[in-house]
Amino acid sequence: MTHDFKAQQAETFETFVEIGKIEDLPKRAVVNFLFLAEEVDAPFAAAAKALKAAGFQTALDEDGETLEARTGEMEISAAAIWAEEKRATEIALKFGFDPDGWELVE
Repeated sequence: MTHDFKAQQAETFETFVEIGKIEDLPKRAVVNFLFLAEEVDAPFAAAAKALKAAGFQTALDEDGETLEARTGEMEISAAAIWAEEKRATEIALKFGFDPDGWELVE
């Protein structure tokens, strides 16, 4: 099954608008992307290594099923977030991790 990047992009832009209605968005911040393992024995170390090579900082979430990929401080706009989310998603999908949202880290 192929990943629906258009639907993911639409969700990212919609989420950005909704967050902006609730709070003032910073001009710059760190963005943390979340990727949920499809399998219990997913290759967390290999996925983390590939994401790190692409410039992301990685961590395994407390649940043990979610891989986090953080950007450095970046411009905060829907288009900028989507560009980084797409890059991270393309990597994560190769290792059996599905995108599971993003959050701003100030």
